[in-house]
Amino acid sequence: MIEVKDIVKSFDGLRVLDGVSLTVADGEFLSIVGPSGAGKTTLLQIIGSLDAPDSGAVIYDGTDIVRMKEQRLARFRNLNMGFVFQFHQLLPEFTVTENVALPAMIAGESRRKAMSRAGELLGSLGLGDRLDHKPAQLSGGERQRAAVARALINDPRVILADEPSGSLDSHNRDELYNLFFDLRASTGKTFIIVTHDESLATNSDRVIHMKDGRIVTQAPPMI
Repeated sequence: MIEVKDIVKSFDGLRVLDGVSLTVADGEFLSIVGPSGAGKTTLLQIIGSLDAPDSGAVIYDGTDIVRMKEQRLARFRNLNMGFVFQFHQLLPEFTVTENVALPAMIAGESRRKAMSRAGELLGSLGLGDRLDHKPAQLSGGERQRAAVARALINDPRVILADEPSGSLDSHNRDELYNLFFDLRASTGKTFIIVTHDESLATNSDRVIHMKDGRIVTQAPPMI
């Protein structure tokens, strides 16, 4: 279980998050929606330990990661969180397999085992014939599936995604959403996704609406 308590965050005197609190259950598929500037991405980054709040707590199973020292936090992030960004963030100089294997090697896995695991994941996501390709040789949908494989390589407990379909056409968007829901069904992982797409939110377990740095509603989606 993830508990977010009274998170406050400001940039240059502007309060971006104003006392945000929420609880995320294990295995929940949670969508965070709201207008631009609502604080959605900042909240996701703080939950994922990519940014620190000015005050408040982010608690994973009783441990406040805000209080962790950087080295311990980096390892916790590497092993427990997988990230999918709007623009895949694959390193252009590496092959797709090397990109996916990188978090495992950072965690201490041997290159041979990490590359083998990466190949298996890519194959399971329909990219078995793209293992030695560079990101520039892939379509947008293929690059985003590779990013999902990278997020999964260390078998994290939670997947955090920031507008993951924002750069995709409607066909690849639908494929990505189906992949997310299939993965949740098969692995039981927790998904926290920032999105403007109401079709994704509608199929989530719960939708959080944000405005002006606050959560204004927390409810199951309207079906």
